[in-house]
Amino acid sequence: MTSTVVTASFVVAAMGAFYLLQERHVEQARVFLRLALPVGLISSVLLAFPTGDTQAKLVARYQPVSLAAMEGRFESGPRAGLNLIGQPNVRERKLDNPIAVPGVLSMLAFGHLYSDVKGLNEFPDKDWPDNIELLYYSFHVMAGLGTIFIAVMALANALAWTRRLETNRPVLWVLMLLFPFPYIAVTAGWLTTELGRQPWLVYGLFRTAQGASPTVHAGTTLFTLIGFCGLYAVLSVLFLYLVAREIGHGPEPLEPAERSSVREVALV
Repeated sequence: MTSTVVTASFVVAAMGAFYLLQERHVEQARVFLRLALPVGLISSVLLAFPTGDTQAKLVARYQPVSLAAMEGRFESGPRAGLNLIGQPNVRERKLDNPIAVPGVLSMLAFGHLYSDVKGLNEFPDKDWPDNIELLYYSFHVMAGLGTIFIAVMALANALAWTRRLETNRPVLWVLMLLFPFPYIAVTAGWLTTELGRQPWLVYGLFRTAQGASPTVHAGTTLFTLIGFCGLYAVLSVLFLYLVAREIGHGPEPLEPAERSSVREVALV
């Protein structure tokens, strides 16, 4: 639910920034930003802590092989670093070109700087996630965007508090261009969840390969998948069309009484 609030906040903030940059619907744009910026900052922080922090500790405790794959960690040891950049090399069992912050992964996973974090080499290959590279990149896209969201919202709130946001066009551009990125972060989080639980349906008990039904043919599954992809493609195009139309149209002109109410909200 928290990620939904983050997404909504960034969308509303993007609309406010868009109208301010165009100098259209200025009064409504101020209200958009007035409401979206503090909610976006609070929800972005909550998404990192305690929500993300709790999830990290649960994964470290119950699915250590998934944590190792998400971080591209092959060797075990204390003071495990949090990898900011790197390319997982599964064939050679190492992370190429890593840039890491020492001890942070141990702290995030177990709450202690010197805690031992297991690497993939501690587990049989058959228990590794199927696509370590995609899992690694999905996780880092999600976590990286979440960090950017906090930084941008903190800056925007500081400028709004000092009444300098409306004249700071670069920040308004950043807020506007961030419109699609919460959707990307949510999708990356979903990929992290689904890829990270492989090769299990029920972790440690029931493998994905055991979940296939012998009475459902591959052709039937493929046909259903194509149908769902087509349906969601049509819905996506329709969604983008309706959103673009409403943005171009803009909010309805305010009546005098409504304009007074909007000004009161903007000044709170």
